[in-house]
Amino acid sequence: MAVRYRVTLTQEERKQLEDITKRGKHSAQKISHARALLLCDTSDNIITRTVESVADAVGVSNRTIEHLKHRFVEEGIESALTRKPASNPPREIRFDGAFEAKLITLACSHAPEGYCRWTMQLHADKAVELQFTESISKSSVCNILKKTKLSLT
Repeated sequence: MAVRYRVTLTQEERKQLEDITKRGKHSAQKISHARALLLCDTSDNIITRTVESVADAVGVSNRTIEHLKHRFVEEGIESALTRKPASNPPREIRFDGAFEAKLITLACSHAPEGYCRWTMQLHADKAVELQFTESISKSSVCNILKKTKLSLT
């Protein structure tokens, strides 16, 4: 298989990677990526290893080595060693503590007329009717009440 990306380290980069692998406190991922880059180095007539042999030596997949080499060649050593920040922010919280409190208050009240007890669907319909939220499923109601260990029986 043809080599897609060739890692050629300068002396400073080699020294930096060796320092990461031998000294200081770094994450396990950063150390393994530094080891992989050192093994993939093709400068100064060093023995070139295959992606498979580097992956086996470091204990990661072949695809990880390919991605690592790609990031090193295209973006540089810092990009190869550190994780990129998440591109999507976390989801906003839809049902906060205030909503949960309202739902628990509703669950502790008497059941609607014609019913002997509250069901999950009745909770969901009543929460929408009272404009606690725009929409909620009965499984979400169940999870909220389950989280608070509220028994409807």
